[in-house]
Amino acid sequence: MANAQIVTHGDVVTLPKPLQLDCGQQLEGVQIAYEAYGELSAARDNAVLIAHALTGDHHVASPHPITGKPGWWTRMVGPGKPIDTDRFHVICANVLGSCMGSTGPASPAPDGEPYGMRFPVITIRDMVRAQIGLLDLLGIERLHAVVGGSMGGMQALSLAANFPERTAASLVIAATAKHSAQNIAFHEVGRQAIMADPAWREGKYYQNDPNAKKGGPEKGLAVARMAAHITYLSEAGLTDKFGRRLQDRAEKTFGFDADFQVESYLRYQGISFSDRFDANSYLYITRAMDYFDLAEEHGGLLADAFASSQTRYFLVSFDTDWLYPTAESRAIVHALNAAGAPVSFVELPAPYGHDSFLLDVPELDTLVSGFLNQ
Repeated sequence: MANAQIVTHGDVVTLPKPLQLDCGQQLEGVQIAYEAYGELSAARDNAVLIAHALTGDHHVASPHPITGKPGWWTRMVGPGKPIDTDRFHVICANVLGSCMGSTGPASPAPDGEPYGMRFPVITIRDMVRAQIGLLDLLGIERLHAVVGGSMGGMQALSLAANFPERTAASLVIAATAKHSAQNIAFHEVGRQAIMADPAWREGKYYQNDPNAKKGGPEKGLAVARMAAHITYLSEAGLTDKFGRRLQDRAEKTFGFDADFQVESYLRYQGISFSDRFDANSYLYITRAMDYFDLAEEHGGLLADAFASSQTRYFLVSFDTDWLYPTAESRAIVHALNAAGAPVSFVELPAPYGHDSFLLDVPELDTLVSGFLNQ
């Protein structure tokens, strides 16, 4: 069987048909980058699709090609791990609009120039449509499960609601059925930081660097990342990790350098993020998240989104997650109950806030394994 450190198959495929978008436009020649691990069964019934979060990618269990860091969920995906590649064929696709191989703002438009801000505004449902196109190319009619945390959880919900025949199970971790005003507000701060950077140039910065990661609004993107990163953590976690401790000094400087450890940490997060991510992709993906409202897509009643469900669901929230608090998951559970869909739910204690799904929470490992192996 496949080793978790070796990609069974990694590729960039081109969808054969134009992708119709919620905004009314369509995209021709959409490319989707993906990686897959483990063997697909003869019956093609053991595929698990993992959907990544906002700043994630398809390198779920293999090293990132730019940073060299291990895959973002290596603790969860691999032989003998909760998402067991000895049993499951695991697929992770880079979302539409991103900058890690799938079609996005940095990709060439039909005229050969990067789309930039000419790229159409996309939605979570558009991302899922692209994933369905990938599954069609791979000959996978029905998933064993779709799994995702944060924005990945939105995709897991959207796929099960809009394509109920395509998955037997949906595992939704630290997610929501719609973005709140507070969520939208944090994203808007980040977008304005990017667009206020003179190097953004109305999104036309790609000619400065064909890789689109340097020469653009790096400072604005770094600030956007800093603001967002705060929402992924918990107050208790920040206090425990940093408190009011100073950074490499015995006294305050009485200036505006990074006196505190937490300031230095956020600056590092911002700078390192701007090295690997495209600012325009950040604009488009955060807008897709803000537009997400599963009830609105189905006439205004969330239960109606699951009216034709052929899927069993498992929702997980964390008690310190204030970005998508437990109440958001409970609302989804109530809607699933109203629709008569089979659903399980648990709130887990964890000190890490929203990012708990990426960190060491052993109870989550046990629950994921148990759900997928039912």
